[in-house]
Amino acid sequence: MATVNLGRIKPIWKGAWSNSTAYVVDDIVSHSNQSYICIQAGTNQNPSTATAYWSILAAKGTDGTDVGATLTTQGDVLYRDGSGLQRLAKPASDMYLKNTSGGVVSWAALSSDFVKIASGSHSGTQLAMDNIFADGTTYRNYKVFINYAYPSSALYMRGRTGGASGSTYSGGDYRYRSYMRGWNSNGTDHDTGEAGWDHTYFRIGYTNTTQQNGDNFEITIVNPNNTTKKLAYHQDNLFTQDARVAAAMGAGYCNAGTGTAFTGLEFTSGSGSSFSCDYAVYGMKQ
Repeated sequence: MATVNLGRIKPIWKGAWSNSTAYVVDDIVSHSNQSYICIQAGTNQNPSTATAYWSILAAKGTDGTDVGATLTTQGDVLYRDGSGLQRLAKPASDMYLKNTSGGVVSWAALSSDFVKIASGSHSGTQLAMDNIFADGTTYRNYKVFINYAYPSSALYMRGRTGGASGSTYSGGDYRYRSYMRGWNSNGTDHDTGEAGWDHTYFRIGYTNTTQQNGDNFEITIVNPNNTTKKLAYHQDNLFTQDARVAAAMGAGYCNAGTGTAFTGLEFTSGSGSSFSCDYAVYGMKQ
């Protein structure tokens, strides 16, 4: 009768191969990143060369050789084209991946046609935005957003000159007109407006807006730094408080004459008191 070795019903994992260990049939070892199974008992029979004693059970794969360099920089990208995996180095600035023919990709610059120039929150008597308007060759038009403005009186806007160390232009050259249409809590239609000719400011807000959402403005400034044109604007205003909801539109220009390059804006409360708001300025190319 045949004898069955119960310890040999399945192969035995023996770990890393050792030249001092006696191996028997069906022992499994690891050696040089591969796995071998013993097919003939023996000692000091190197699995890599002693093919009469060992048979490869699992061979290692081929080391990758088609990546141009080791990925050591955060932002590097791997992609596959017809030649295999390729490495694309991290771009120097904010860019996007552009796919070209044949599966080849490259970095391409993001559009800068509409760019945020400045933003923040304000609390104080004067919101001065300096050096926000370029020379007209970079951006032709600008959008200025004033949100959640809570002045205790009307809100005024003036131009500023002088670049980063700006100063407010307060000459009597501001001309403007606006119209507001609203609805009161008692069901009354409400119409009002503002107008000024050769004033020392643009009046863009109407009255106390210390409640709820306050004043919210979208102001378009047309080529303010161009010395052959005059400072001009158009605005839309959403105004809400407990007793009223209203919207307004308006426009104006500063008759300061040609040769005046406006580089910023100033916002103040008509009463000269402190007010708060959020703001953002965007430049648009043409």
